[in-house]
Amino acid sequence: MSHGESFFDQIGGHETFERLVRRFYEGIKDDPVLRPMYPDDDMEGAVWRLRSFLEQYWGGPHTYSEQRGHPRLRMRHQPFKVNPEARDRWLGHMRVAVDELNLAELDRQMLWDYLERAAFSMVNTFED
Repeated sequence: MSHGESFFDQIGGHETFERLVRRFYEGIKDDPVLRPMYPDDDMEGAVWRLRSFLEQYWGGPHTYSEQRGHPRLRMRHQPFKVNPEARDRWLGHMRVAVDELNLAELDRQMLWDYLERAAFSMVNTFED
C-alpha cells in the first residue's frame, strides 16, 4: 500500500467490493441454511448493508455509519441462529467470492483473515 492509500483503494474500491458481495450472495441464494436468514423482499438491502459495511471498514466511504449508525455486528446478528454450521457455510460462500477477485496474495490474505475472524465472532449458539 502506498502512503495514504487505504486498503479499499488498493484493491479496487467500490467495484471490487461490489463484485465480492454480489458473488457471495449468489451462493447464499441456494443455501438451505443461510437463505432463510434473509428476507425475500430485501436481498438488495442485504447486498447494500454488507458491501457498505466492508467498504467503510477497509477505508472507503462512511455511508454505512451515516445511514445505519454504529455497526454493532453481534447485536444485529443476535436474532439469527448463527451456529458453527452457519458460520462455515458463510465462510464457504465468502471464500469463493474472495478467490474470484484474484487479489494479490497479501491482499487476499488480509481480507480473508478479517472475514474469518468476523465470522467466528458472530457465532451465538452451538445448537442445531
